[in-house]
Amino acid sequence: MTVEQYKLAFFWLVLFIILLIIELITLGLTTIWFAAGAMVAMCISLLGGDLIWQIVAFVVVSVVVLIFVRPISVKYLNKNKTKTNVDVLVGQKTKLTKQIVDNNHYGEVFINGESWMAKSEDGSAIDEDADVEVVGIEGVKLIVKKI
Repeated sequence: MTVEQYKLAFFWLVLFIILLIIELITLGLTTIWFAAGAMVAMCISLLGGDLIWQIVAFVVVSVVVLIFVRPISVKYLNKNKTKTNVDVLVGQKTKLTKQIVDNNHYGEVFINGESWMAKSEDGSAIDEDADVEVVGIEGVKLIVKKI
């Protein structure tokens, strides 16, 4: 191997390490895919491959791993994620304790021991005592739909 090939391999190794450090700091599954590409490019460099093949391998491996492995990784990493605080309200059913007149006049629901301002999902009026389901949260207001 020539000195130039060692320099390129060292470049890919340094890039790999930098990308891993960024991933460890952010923990967002953002740079790990490019680190995989850098590792493959480094291997090609050590095997004597041309720079163009190293770059092509870096790009192709990074994109392929990003597209195919990231969704699986995100799915498994978020598998045990527990909803907390207001997130648990979405999907719950309750009764409207104060009528929703329109988008400018909020109603009210009582859920999990607390009173919340509520507005309808589509801006329509909903009568008091109607059964509703929480479909979202907007600031401190629950977005509800009539069941």
